[in-house]
Amino acid sequence: MPRDYYEVLGVGRGADEIEIKKAFRRLARELHPDTNPDPGAEDAFKEAAEAYEVLSDAGRRRTYDTYGHDGLRSGGYSPNFEGFGSVSDLFSAFFGAGGFDVFGQGRAAGGPRPGADAAVAATIDLRDAAHGKTVEVSYEVEARCEHCHGNGAEPGTPIVTCPRCHGSGQLQAVSRSRFGQLVRTAVCDNCGGDGRVPEQPCSVCAGQGARREERTLAVDIPAGIADGQRIRLTDRGHAGDRGGPAGDLYVLVRVREDERFVREGEDLHTVVDVPAPLAALGTTVQVPALDGDLPLEIPPGTQPGEVMRLRGRGLPPLQRGRTGDLHVHVNVVIPRRLTREQRDLLERLAVSLTDGNLRSDEGMLSKLKRAIAG
Repeated sequence: MPRDYYEVLGVGRGADEIEIKKAFRRLARELHPDTNPDPGAEDAFKEAAEAYEVLSDAGRRRTYDTYGHDGLRSGGYSPNFEGFGSVSDLFSAFFGAGGFDVFGQGRAAGGPRPGADAAVAATIDLRDAAHGKTVEVSYEVEARCEHCHGNGAEPGTPIVTCPRCHGSGQLQAVSRSRFGQLVRTAVCDNCGGDGRVPEQPCSVCAGQGARREERTLAVDIPAGIADGQRIRLTDRGHAGDRGGPAGDLYVLVRVREDERFVREGEDLHTVVDVPAPLAALGTTVQVPALDGDLPLEIPPGTQPGEVMRLRGRGLPPLQRGRTGDLHVHVNVVIPRRLTREQRDLLERLAVSLTDGNLRSDEGMLSKLKRAIAG
């Protein structure tokens, strides 16, 4: 199991973007091959880079804070370190010409970048899970600014060459080490690697090209869905940068527990109480089902713990397969308090019973197994 990302960077869960960036750069300096010959430095840097990649992205960080590592994996995120021959190559990928966004992706710093995924939870009843339901969910995303159409410039004003990097999208710094001159290239912090900036930033989004927006969406939850399963809605997440596609929305479905049932795949289990005399004589009882109570015939001589099956009264399969069954567990109820008349009747019954009345067709080993299982 991966370590907690906040623990990896050594920051609190409330750390802001600046603190996270500083913590990562501090670790990067400590783990650089020019200063750290430890063979474990490469793995440590990979771990720190993965933590930074998630926590520096608002959408991924929200998903991680809510659902942890499992939420990131179900959202399609996985760190990709293939293709890097050494930790120096990894540093080059993060601090070189491509900047942070090219890590493992092979995208140019100024090119289109897809938006982050978003996540939201929806809670339904067990009956809704059996029949399917349309629910409304509300969530926040970074949406494209319609005032500037996402380019960050006030309408009617030009986008000009970045004065800091002169249009290259990169900044270089030369330093000396014991191995000689070291040239580091980083993404321009003024234009974000695009090489261009708006002459007059958009008055609505302050030049960001995106705005925080709350959305409400109708989501069709299919029949047969189980608690904890996720529904993926493409292009419903955060807006992409520089014309990149929007991320996806993941709806985590929570199914409320129904105290009448225990779910086991598509099957349901329930318990019905039957007084001991009626279990011996046979009777008809009402048992709970998803669409209302159903009559169930209890045959004479029904024993405690016997299970009766109502076919097709469970949940439908989510994709292919058969509809589940409803398993009714019979709980034979022994009375705790008796009137004098009732006691007299039971004593007369006990005297009249013979071995023939009480003999069971079940073997001793089967009885033991059933008793232990029950």
